[in-house]
Amino acid sequence: MKKPDSIAIIGGGPAALFAVKHLISEQALPDELHIFERGNRLGAGMPYSERGACHEHVANVSANELPHLPESLSDYIKRKPYSDDPDFSDYRNLNEFQVIPRLLLGNYMEEQFKLLLNQARKTGTEVQVHKETGVADIYKKDDEFHIKTERGDSYICSNVILCTGHHWPKKNEGEVKGWFDSPYPPSKFTGTTNCAVAIRGTSLTAVDAIKTLAHLNGTFTKNDDGYTYTLHEESKNFSMTLFSKRGYLPALRFHSEGSPYSEGWIMSQEEIYEYKQNNGGFVDLDYIFERNFKKPLQKKNEKFYNDIKDLSIEEFVEKMLSLREELDSFELFKAEYREAQKSIERHQTIAWKEMLAAFSYAINYPAKHFSAEDMMRMRKTLLPLISVIIASLPQSSYREIIALYNAGIIDLISVDEESRVEPDENEGIIYHYSDHQGNKVAEHYRLYIDAIGQQPVQFNDIPFKGLRDSGSISSGYLKFKDKNKGAEALEEGNSHILKIEPDYFYLRVDGLNINDHFQALDYYGEATENLYIMAVPYIAGLNPDYSGLDFCDTAGKRVALAIKHTSEANQLVS
Repeated sequence: MKKPDSIAIIGGGPAALFAVKHLISEQALPDELHIFERGNRLGAGMPYSERGACHEHVANVSANELPHLPESLSDYIKRKPYSDDPDFSDYRNLNEFQVIPRLLLGNYMEEQFKLLLNQARKTGTEVQVHKETGVADIYKKDDEFHIKTERGDSYICSNVILCTGHHWPKKNEGEVKGWFDSPYPPSKFTGTTNCAVAIRGTSLTAVDAIKTLAHLNGTFTKNDDGYTYTLHEESKNFSMTLFSKRGYLPALRFHSEGSPYSEGWIMSQEEIYEYKQNNGGFVDLDYIFERNFKKPLQKKNEKFYNDIKDLSIEEFVEKMLSLREELDSFELFKAEYREAQKSIERHQTIAWKEMLAAFSYAINYPAKHFSAEDMMRMRKTLLPLISVIIASLPQSSYREIIALYNAGIIDLISVDEESRVEPDENEGIIYHYSDHQGNKVAEHYRLYIDAIGQQPVQFNDIPFKGLRDSGSISSGYLKFKDKNKGAEALEEGNSHILKIEPDYFYLRVDGLNINDHFQALDYYGEATENLYIMAVPYIAGLNPDYSGLDFCDTAGKRVALAIKHTSEANQLVS
């Protein structure tokens, strides 16, 4: 088989790591492989390096949940003991079910990337790694991609895979004193914070902010019940208030009976297109919910299945969220911890949560084939529940948060849809919201952190002007199945609705348009040959649950197979 001439991978984090893994396994390596990484490390990316973590930050995955790589975590620790954490300093004592320190995970993946690149070189591929090299622009000319770096260098490659990873734009940070647009890198927080802090969000991103500030301003002491927290003398006025539109804290890790995240779990392309052919050109959300949640749940827990089998998606979500809305957030947090601990101690899964997490993974692939109505419905109903359940918060993080709560250091306020944050003219912010009685509140905080998590990057904010201007990439769109519903949404003033004459309505989703092979689609909806997008913020609209190493692994395989098939097809033509 003829090799692809050259491949440029833009970004050198986990997505790039898994792309290279599958280029090797699928025998799709090129003659030349270029990797452009803005930082000074490969494999770790933002979450698992100093750009996204400190010693106190842990991943929400354990060794037994990691996708296959050249060596196991245990074998890696045998070669390179991790002295910063006694639980991971000796491979003989490694607990495969224990969550991994994020910095250790970054070191491990950096080493795996090196091993993979050595494998690639042994096949005859010329590998060029360009560290500390940002890419300023990419444009396509004469079936080749021209890559311009921020240093002014130029490269030409026949294939491009965008793996640029997380994106945390700065809006007010640096301009407004006390305003931070994200908790990253955590090193920007130094010393004490002797004041009240406002944190927007309750996602794992918010947990990162909590842990960073808590460790700077006090000390956790381990005891039989967990931890106690003591403020430093110079931080006696330190406190944190979380602001959330739903008021839910993330769900905790529990015992899982085996990872369902595999190609066999998701709907195959053949099944997708056969279903579309027989169902008006769309894959129905209700069908996916039945296929990838209810039926597997029946095998896991028939009693629970019988309780919810006749419920619609909306009724199921209402049932699952009703308890959360009735209880105080922290009391529910404690109850869920007890439930998770029982699950772990008894080696019994919590079936509905396990199946919902698996469903959130499986839904990525048919989601591109939903109607606009189903995508809107899913984002309104299912995703709020899914986002809480799949967080899989480590127990150690729970213990620290509860210690802060018991010490009176942390609080959570549920805010309305009209809540907003505005800069204070002197320092910090004013948080505007309505309380439970409907009274308007305006509170001042000297320090504010936006921690709602990774947000999608919109078309006009994609940094590669050459791809935008040439039409090589396009915004994501989904067609309405019922033109009347499209017309109604347009009349209601939804700015994301587009009408194409005479009677076709489309929903513009966040990020870019891609096909099932993660191939970019151009302005006309046609695949841009040899351009693939694995950058998670760029494809969030058509991939509802796009985070995690499992997602990178699956996406990397699909990209590698597409490159292989394209190369084979070109060889036949020539």
